[in-house]
Amino acid sequence: MTHLFTPYTLGDVTLRNRIAVSPMCQYMAEDGMVNDWHHVHLGTLARGGAGLVVVEAAAVSPEGRITPGDVGIWRDDQAEALAPIARAITEAGSVPGIQIAHAGRKASANRPWEGDDHLPESDPRAWPTIAPSAVAFGGNLPRQPREMTIADIERVRQDFVSATIRARDAGFKWLMLHFAHGYLAQSFFSPFANQRTDAYGSSAENRARFLVETLRAVRAVWPENLPLSIRLGVVEFAGDDEAMFAEALTMLRVMKQEGLGFVDVSIGFNTPTAQIPWGPGFLGAIAGQVRRETGLPTATSWNAASAPQLADAMVRQEEVDVVMVGRPLLADPHWPYAAAKALGRQDAAWVLPPPYAHWLARYR
Repeated sequence: MTHLFTPYTLGDVTLRNRIAVSPMCQYMAEDGMVNDWHHVHLGTLARGGAGLVVVEAAAVSPEGRITPGDVGIWRDDQAEALAPIARAITEAGSVPGIQIAHAGRKASANRPWEGDDHLPESDPRAWPTIAPSAVAFGGNLPRQPREMTIADIERVRQDFVSATIRARDAGFKWLMLHFAHGYLAQSFFSPFANQRTDAYGSSAENRARFLVETLRAVRAVWPENLPLSIRLGVVEFAGDDEAMFAEALTMLRVMKQEGLGFVDVSIGFNTPTAQIPWGPGFLGAIAGQVRRETGLPTATSWNAASAPQLADAMVRQEEVDVVMVGRPLLADPHWPYAAAKALGRQDAAWVLPPPYAHWLARYR
């Protein structure tokens, strides 16, 4: 039976186990450039034993950053700075992945611990935001974005393509498009944010158009033998979730035909009024339904690894193929080792790199 420590193969990429480091923004970059913080942070997580390490959301353009501290991949020098991180992850035995993103109307914000709200327009670090419609998110992000023109849509789609090429050339082997969490792509898909009446709005097919076209354009430049994945919000916990979920399934079936290979199932986060039922593994059953109804392999996060036994059960029950782990790995970068011990594996130490495994296995 497949379990948390069974290797996983997708295309020509094999993960040593079903544990993936979820992309977690650190907000520590300068002008989009990674630095020592990111090298140590990501290298440590790779050495901790995860099968896949996904670098935090890298903005495809300056306007696509969430905050001024976001990692970027809109310039060649930014990609060159990311290349040593991809090599370090590989050398530690993990697969290097990267998430690329555009924040849309949630852009131009303070870092979470500095307010998590829009930067004042008078702040020299602030910039104009764009979205499918001139509709503010609300709550702590009240700024009204500019409605995108068709030229804007074409430009941003090309930004994703250019970022994909840079990620490919920097040595990343797993690409994730951030189509969730109320950022630009998700807001195109959501009636909460998208009030357009042209080919990119109104009907579900039209609201999906930007996402499908962007995926298709990225697929054309991303190697066919390497995993192409998305993170997608399939429920909102606000409004008509049955309709949203049905629309998401339809779009995912289309995306699968366009070359999508994997979906990380998440939440829409398109409205501050959502009532999310936080709890251990609360998206597991939803991810399992996505997996069954689309035939796509899945992952999910959001308390999916609140206990090793839960993460293992989600894999065994075929709700997910991979478990995305975030906060537990920040608390303990060697969570995979702790999980192996908790699940009774006699070879738990060998989840880790040989220099650690040698000492832990020898002196038990």
